[in-house]
Amino acid sequence: MTRNDILRKHGVIPEKPPSPTPIIEEALTEARRQAHDNRLNDKNLDELNELEDDEDAHFLEQYRKQRMAELATMSRASVFNQVYPLQKPDYSRDVTEASRAAFVLVHLTSSLGTNVESQLLTELWRVLAGKFGDIKFCEMRGDMCIEGYPDKNTPTILIYRDGDIKRQIITLRELAGSNTSTQDLERLLVDVGALKSNDTRLLQSKLRDELSATNGRNGWQDDSE
Repeated sequence: MTRNDILRKHGVIPEKPPSPTPIIEEALTEARRQAHDNRLNDKNLDELNELEDDEDAHFLEQYRKQRMAELATMSRASVFNQVYPLQKPDYSRDVTEASRAAFVLVHLTSSLGTNVESQLLTELWRVLAGKFGDIKFCEMRGDMCIEGYPDKNTPTILIYRDGDIKRQIITLRELAGSNTSTQDLERLLVDVGALKSNDTRLLQSKLRDELSATNGRNGWQDDSE
């Protein structure tokens, strides 16, 4: 028994803290398990077919069926696929009531042609509407929706579900201002529950972004040689 062990036994110095090694090993084991479980999430059906030699055939077949069912469900739900202009008399029907079946996002636009953030959000709205057809994207001038609505509050994003406003964002300051991107809005959609974090459309976007970044770096290196 060492001197410190004797001192600890008599309460002179505190007990040694537990070794962090088991906790670290447990965390690493869990990280490896999750990575293994999610290894196929970003694969399309053609890529799954190419993995037949590397993965258990039965598991792959079950996973393929699951993915096909997810794609079929997504296809049936993709009924919007465009930005819908709104009129005040139809607002209750086209937004409030429609939100009982799907998420509805409303962009209250600026009445001025000089509002950069509003112009940017209009463009991003088109991209997202084409990508996520199961979410309804709408647009209306702020002062036509709400009489006297201050232009300084535009663009305003209203997120509806089940007949209620779930989230309101006034200007893009809360996101990234005039640098707001589709990725920022996709994170917002995940935060409010309109999209799942493992949605294949998000994973495919992430993969494309990573490939573009890699190609960009490679191109820069080639030019500098």
